[in-house]
Amino acid sequence: MARPQSRYVCQACGEAFLRWEGQCRSCSAWNSLVETVVREVPAAARARSHGPAPEPVPLASLADEVVPRLPVGLGELDRVLGGGLVSGSLVLVGGEPGIGKSTLLLQAAAGLAAGGRTVLYATGEESSGQVRLRAERLGLLTGPAAAAVRILPEHDVERIMAAARVLHPAAVIVDSIQTATLDELDGPAGSVGQVREAALRFMELAKGEGIAVILVGHVTKDGSIAGPKTLEHLVDAVVSIEGERGGTLRLVRASKNRFGATDEVGVLEMVEAGLREVADPARAFLVEHPVPAPGSVVAATLEGSRALLVEVQALVAPAGYGTARRTAIGLDPNRLALLVAVLGRRAGVGLGAHDVYANLAGGIAVADPGLDLPLAIALASTLRDRPVRPGTVAFGEVGLLGELRAVGGTERRLREAARLGFARALIPRTRSGPPTVAGIEVIPVATVRDALAGAIEGAEPG
Repeated sequence: MARPQSRYVCQACGEAFLRWEGQCRSCSAWNSLVETVVREVPAAARARSHGPAPEPVPLASLADEVVPRLPVGLGELDRVLGGGLVSGSLVLVGGEPGIGKSTLLLQAAAGLAAGGRTVLYATGEESSGQVRLRAERLGLLTGPAAAAVRILPEHDVERIMAAARVLHPAAVIVDSIQTATLDELDGPAGSVGQVREAALRFMELAKGEGIAVILVGHVTKDGSIAGPKTLEHLVDAVVSIEGERGGTLRLVRASKNRFGATDEVGVLEMVEAGLREVADPARAFLVEHPVPAPGSVVAATLEGSRALLVEVQALVAPAGYGTARRTAIGLDPNRLALLVAVLGRRAGVGLGAHDVYANLAGGIAVADPGLDLPLAIALASTLRDRPVRPGTVAFGEVGLLGELRAVGGTERRLREAARLGFARALIPRTRSGPPTVAGIEVIPVATVRDALAGAIEGAEPG
């Protein structure tokens, strides 16, 4: 059989060329040519495309189909996936080098094996001996995983698919998609054409054979998954693993999930024997201080259906020369700059001539607007060198006029703060009045100036 041909197709205008060029001669776009396999459409398929038009089906008559789930044995990962893997789904898992992607997926393979299912683990980055060393560290050389998890050190996509069709496992793990190659394309492994075509082939395997396929993806310097954006559009779910490489906590999030919610978060801890679930995620990001410290405020955030308490830390110092710095870790830098302006204009807390640093303890990154109020309190606390009153938790959105706005999940945040022993909570004032939660005093405030007076020891309202 003749070798399939490839063409370099412009991603801007669709024009095809025989060889790669830096600029498209049709639309003048730079670096837009991607190597693509030319597929011949069979005559039977062309005949079907010109046949009778299919009849649309009313929405009410659609069958109530139950989507089966495959639990992977890690409750936090199952939570993010919406209850487990879906048969026939294509999942992309990304994360920084050394964050624990291979460890997490090998443990997930062992969890599927514990349920009596076979898993094919195809690795193009490691040898069989290297995988065995990791499995030995995780304690997987005995038990169901020892026989049910099949290791295939291979990067050729066709050979991986052939092995999967013979074995017909419940799941196929490909580590990683950037090492997968096809003979039809001349580009090197990891090129845009190779990554996209390999993902298309694995999608055909997942949908055609009903096998759940998990692809491991590398990330670029800015934290996005390497490869074309088409890769994320092709898959059914995009799962990312976050955390500091030097720390022990790992967060698992889904930025896309066709079979579940995308706002859930899983909390895992990296130990010597692999990743394990954190018993109390709400307490995991809190830091115990012997005495109250200026610039430290506990915030109640909401991640999906789970309330988490995190410590917001801030530090200000006089700017030596030039433009003052604004550095945020785990927070939106634009929100930090906005709060600095609001504090200076509406609350009498002048930070324009100071370098400002803000951080979330534990390496977590949160985009919750409820972090505005605790961050504002932390900035004022460190500038005045006065600690926040003990046992205080805060959350709320800050507007440009210095007013406070309510955020979602107020009662859920308050209940979690009360469970962890906090005695008072500063929340935005609403027309309906503050909710009543046993074990915690709720203090509604209308402006950021009033919030500073209620939170910082020795502060007076303006």
